[in-house]
Amino acid sequence: MPLADALGHTLAKPLSALTDLPSFDTCAMDGWAVSGPGPWRLAGRLLAGQAPADSLPDGHALQIATGAALPPGATAVLRREDGRSEGTVLHAIHGALGPGRDIRIRAQECQAGEDLLASGTPVTPAVLGLAAAAGYDELYVTRRPRVDVLVLGDELLDHGLPTAGRIRDALGPLLPPWLRAMGAEVVSVRRVGDDADSLQEAVTGGEADLVLTTGGTAGGPVDFVHPVLNRIGARVLVDGVAVRPGHPMLLAQLASGKHLVGLPGNPLAAVSGLLTLAAPLLHTLAGRTANVTATAVLAADVPGHATDTRLIPVALKNWTQAVPRDFNGPAMLRGLATADAMAVIPPGGATAGCRTTLLTAGWAKTIP
Repeated sequence: MPLADALGHTLAKPLSALTDLPSFDTCAMDGWAVSGPGPWRLAGRLLAGQAPADSLPDGHALQIATGAALPPGATAVLRREDGRSEGTVLHAIHGALGPGRDIRIRAQECQAGEDLLASGTPVTPAVLGLAAAAGYDELYVTRRPRVDVLVLGDELLDHGLPTAGRIRDALGPLLPPWLRAMGAEVVSVRRVGDDADSLQEAVTGGEADLVLTTGGTAGGPVDFVHPVLNRIGARVLVDGVAVRPGHPMLLAQLASGKHLVGLPGNPLAAVSGLLTLAAPLLHTLAGRTANVTATAVLAADVPGHATDTRLIPVALKNWTQAVPRDFNGPAMLRGLATADAMAVIPPGGATAGCRTTLLTAGWAKTIP
């Protein structure tokens, strides 16, 4: 697709340079292109975008702009602030000028045919800039996986203050931008009440590659995700994970071939499922390389669950220490809102000074 449309997709082929970068010897600073040792006789001007007409003879200088192609014979660039002209003669103020000074030589960054980026690389603004500089008008990319988000529950409000028995929906606003950051295209965000038939229609009716549900994955009286999956003949691949919060998460493959990730309804528990089940699946569907696991040293003791792994929000201090955040209960988002990652705490807990694995949140709010 055209470069302008490729942002957020993933490279489906390696990005190889179509030209040398730079493709000619280039002036790196405003000043004068000089040939040989000074002083030099001034011989005109050359701007960016102009092709040098003639070779620069020894002992001569040419006024030149940043980005302009150096004329053949030029041995260095004398910066504007380092030169002084007297009539038609140019002098270096600070002594001799070394050869190659302030010249970006041809192929300094890469040679034509050189691999620049591997397939599976997310297309960021910097990737678009590199592709354009390397000569590309279009990129081969993997289509972004399409996601339907189904927010389940009669108790949820989409505006205003919570009232008796009803709470604000936090996951409807939280999930779509996070999914887009993971490389997905969010097709729809729909509210579905506590009704099995309505849930079945929503799960089977869309054209998305992934259905993401929130709530309804446990065994309560209105938890209909498992019954609906059984009814439509889905294959449950993961049915619960030994992690807190988030243990009732699930992953299933539908008869149509698309997938369903069932997240718990509690917000922080849902984020646990998003990072551990949805993220790896989306990276695979998008053709992205797997995220590299980060680590940091815990800045404080963290109690653990007796048998399950805990995921707790942490902020990164100086990029080396993981500072546990308070308010890390399954239904809480206050700790996550000031976090950079989720720390993986083994059963039994971890002590200050231990190195812990991090599931990165996809943004950085580091503390000094």
